[in-house]
Amino acid sequence: MSSLRLFRGGLRSTLGQTLRRSLSSLPSVRCNAIADAQRSQHVQRIDSLLKEGGILKISLGFEDDDSVYLKNLLLSLHRDHGHGLPITHSASRGWFWDVRPLEGAGDGTSDSVVTTARSETMNNFPWHTDCSYEISPPRYFGLQVLRADQCGGGTLSVLDANLLLSVLSPAIVESLCRHEFRITVPPEFIKYENQSEITGSVLRVDEAGAKVQLRFRQDIMHASTARGEAALKELQKALSSSRIRSQVLDLTPDTLPRGSIVLIDNRRWLHARNHVRDPNRHLRRVRWDAQPFNAM
Repeated sequence: MSSLRLFRGGLRSTLGQTLRRSLSSLPSVRCNAIADAQRSQHVQRIDSLLKEGGILKISLGFEDDDSVYLKNLLLSLHRDHGHGLPITHSASRGWFWDVRPLEGAGDGTSDSVVTTARSETMNNFPWHTDCSYEISPPRYFGLQVLRADQCGGGTLSVLDANLLLSVLSPAIVESLCRHEFRITVPPEFIKYENQSEITGSVLRVDEAGAKVQLRFRQDIMHASTARGEAALKELQKALSSSRIRSQVLDLTPDTLPRGSIVLIDNRRWLHARNHVRDPNRHLRRVRWDAQPFNAM
């Protein structure tokens, strides 16, 4: 695992140079017309920013409640830059998914329905990557803000996985790379009757130790060995540490107001959400470019 040691050393240097990420570090692109989604220079810039940093914000200068711009942008990324098309959210939903609290789901007024997705409740949603239960999770996901939380909640927080891994020991990193974890498919996301769980690794690192992929959601991940269980505990401990908390980027409604779109590399950035306070909060989600987790 010498490559992992080299990888960790490089990340330690990065962490030492960047002790705090500021909101100004979030790349931002202005879009003035729906037609920009089909203009090569605009689409190329978005593709470059996603590949370089794995996260960016797009500010729309027009109303687009039907997400026409976002749909056309994804089609352009597919046609001109090799991105895979969006994936269906579940067996019953298509590319786009409206994320808003369902009445009575997780707000204390009634018992949440078993098949209610956690993001459709008003509860907090701890650190995770999307579709970690898929054999081929999406490389990217996007959120368009149709109505931000007006009551001080629902903040999206993001964390660079490289910074997280830099504080883990080589032994823990190696354990997370082993195919020793069972990942349960939440009932609301089961697409095939005979697939209620998958087996695989939490982490993938290339041979040079320079490229990393992470999938994580604590409540559905179970280690099949004592070594793997210890590694998951260390990962969760690191997420709760003050050193890592100082690296978290909180994207409040002031940062992501109505008309904002945030695009994120789902394997390079973890994300979380605190308690939703506004029952009318409304985002639109899309996920695309699904690839086997072991593909680099």
